Amino acid sequence: MAETHENGPARADDPIPDSPQAQLDELRRQLDDKQDRLLRALAEADNIRRRAQRDRDDYVKYASESLLRELIPVLDNMDRALESARATAGAGSVVTGVELIQRELLRVLERAGVTRYSAAGQPFDPTRHEAIARVVSTEAAPDTVVTETAPGYLLHGRVLRPALVAVAAAPDEDAA
Repeated sequence: MAETHENGPARADDPIPDSPQAQLDELRRQLDDKQDRLLRALAEADNIRRRAQRDRDDYVKYASESLLRELIPVLDNMDRALESARATAGAGSVVTGVELIQRELLRVLERAGVTRYSAAGQPFDPTRHEAIARVVSTEAAPDTVVTETAPGYLLHGRVLRPALVAVAAAPDEDAA
């Protein structure tokens, strides 16, 4: 006689009822799977938390960047004023006063994470230098900074403004 189920007679393709051990093994597999997914979700949440903290720290670190970019031309103008005053006879007290103001401004900027750097004599680095001229030179190696029009500035190690430079070129490079 054919065996019957609640939904009608048994068919040949119906699964055989699992043994208690098979059911236990299946539940353990499901538990392991859920525990693995939970651990992955916790790790992802921790990564998101760390990434958000890093983003907040960077925001605070670089929040003043636009203000600092606007102050750099002021420093450039001070450099020009000092250069001009040094060339003028009898302007010693003006030079001394402007130098004091400039040093104080540079100290304030350093406390904000800004550092000034010079590129003269260094190999040209397009990430830190902006070439505004090429100068044929037999004395300097090609692709070396020969003069600096304006110094560069870094904010916490990141370029705030590249140094404006003239780069040496070999005499034969110019003819080619």
